[in-house]
Amino acid sequence: MDLSPRPERERQAFRLLNEEEQARWNGFRRAAPRREFALCRGALRVILCQRLACSNEELTFEDGEHGKPSAVVRGQPASVSFNISHSGRHGLIALAGRGRLGVDVEPRSSRRNLDVLIGETLTPAEQSRLAGAGANRRRQLFFRLWTMKEALVKALGTGFQLHISEFEIPAAMCNGKKLCEFRFPHLPELRWRLENIGNPEFAAAIAHEISGK
Repeated sequence: MDLSPRPERERQAFRLLNEEEQARWNGFRRAAPRREFALCRGALRVILCQRLACSNEELTFEDGEHGKPSAVVRGQPASVSFNISHSGRHGLIALAGRGRLGVDVEPRSSRRNLDVLIGETLTPAEQSRLAGAGANRRRQLFFRLWTMKEALVKALGTGFQLHISEFEIPAAMCNGKKLCEFRFPHLPELRWRLENIGNPEFAAAIAHEISGK
């Protein structure tokens, strides 16, 4: 989704929100978070209503134990998984018929302190892979790894119980592979489909639970 400022589109999105969501929108002090929330939640509502064949008024959301929302239609849990990510001008929504789902999108900003982020989020082996890369390649690789890690943690849905520095992305994904199967070290019985969907403008990833063994 394009989240750049467009007042009329933002007004249309705001009208799709229910009272609780509009109150949440009012709680944001700055214009950018308000815009991002309204556009993302409005788009999600349109997509889910089409997928679930319901009206906007029949659709609500319920937060799970760790804050991850799920869709409810006419008071009943909906048979669809979804996840949202947004950063700057970019928003990302993914849907699946079954299995947990996580997405992440990040602009490859040059304003962030990359050394600090690398130390806080990557394993020693991942940091070594980035050490010999030139500045531009290093930035590209870091954001590729970061979004994949964030997508996996969001798919798992356990909140802050697992930090992204505690697991490693397969080396092949650093070397340009777009798709792989992933297993968390502490949950080897679960399989995840991990996909890098970034482009030259932004990094992005999707993690989707496949099944058990």
